[in-house]
Amino acid sequence: MHPTKVSRDKLQKLTDLPNIGKASAGDLMLLGYQTPQDLVGADPFQMYQELCVRTGVRHDPCMIDVFMSVTRFMAGEAPAVWWDYTEERKQRYAVVVKEANT
Repeated sequence: MHPTKVSRDKLQKLTDLPNIGKASAGDLMLLGYQTPQDLVGADPFQMYQELCVRTGVRHDPCMIDVFMSVTRFMAGEAPAVWWDYTEERKQRYAVVVKEANT
């Protein structure tokens, strides 16, 4: 759902979350998340890695941005478009990749 249409008091299904449509909701369900509340405390980088493992495909890293948007929203932040997290993801992902290679 587009972040401007999200209503925190009406969160019932995954597609009620900002930036989540049917395909992304399917990805979240594949990861074991059934409701928006299940995302509380989830790590978007671990979610991305697990998605890649479970599907056997390296997904576009922008999925991390989407995961960041929903986990932050569920942690109490205002809804935001997924690309608001791109720069942070690029900075953090570079550190994660560097640490993994050492």
